[in-house]
Amino acid sequence: MDVMVLAGSKSDYEIVKKTENVLKEKNIPFSMEYCSAHRDPEKLRGLVEGSDARVFICIAGLSAALPGVVASLTEKPVIGVPVSTKLGGLDSLLSIAQMPKGIPVACVGIDNGENAAYLAKRILTLE
Repeated sequence: MDVMVLAGSKSDYEIVKKTENVLKEKNIPFSMEYCSAHRDPEKLRGLVEGSDARVFICIAGLSAALPGVVASLTEKPVIGVPVSTKLGGLDSLLSIAQMPKGIPVACVGIDNGENAAYLAKRILTLE
């Protein structure tokens, strides 16, 4: 599998679907899981550490901790998709974009799962 798509909540389904549609269109093998970084950190650790994915796409709103936590568990590229929940998604966007040094997360536009999939394709093409 090339990409693992992780979403923090089933309420992110519409963005997940857009992401999956592009991955399918581009024939990129992927898996998809729902897991909250806050509510189930051990499950998340197991998913990330047990994955053979080459790129992670993390869809998250509110505090948007999911992409950063995933980036702390792997050296592989992580792409964050901020979700428009509170504050029009700006809170999520800033949480994803303002990661500490050494824990990089690429960040696409608010609710833009499609661009996350396109970016994953470009990253995979570099390998």
